[in-house]
Amino acid sequence: MSHKFPIRVYYEDTDMGGIVYHANYLKFIERARSDWVRQMGIDQNEMRDQDGVVFAVRRIEADYNASAKFDDELEVQTSTTAVTGARLVLDQQVYRGEELLFSAMVTIVCIGETGQPARLPANIRQQLH
Repeated sequence: MSHKFPIRVYYEDTDMGGIVYHANYLKFIERARSDWVRQMGIDQNEMRDQDGVVFAVRRIEADYNASAKFDDELEVQTSTTAVTGARLVLDQQVYRGEELLFSAMVTIVCIGETGQPARLPANIRQQLH
């Protein structure tokens, strides 16, 4: 499954030089993941309340290739690379037009109310295969 999410770079996303502050790319890909999950019909509040689990980022491996600047139109592309009973690995890339600016491999896990690891709910695993 793949997902595309548009982002506009606002002044608040930039540093003094008008370049996107490095940590904001993590915010951009988080927004894209949240939208992707919502578009699949997964209600994360319901997942927490009914299944007792929430998504948590376990690992991010990121590469910064080029800088985005104030007022750029970007697109975050998200695709699934692996789904197991306990984790989900996503490839997320941020583009400005055809130019790849940022890429990340993100490992997502489920955790229970006390922070212990938990299996991904079966309905979610089925949607991702």
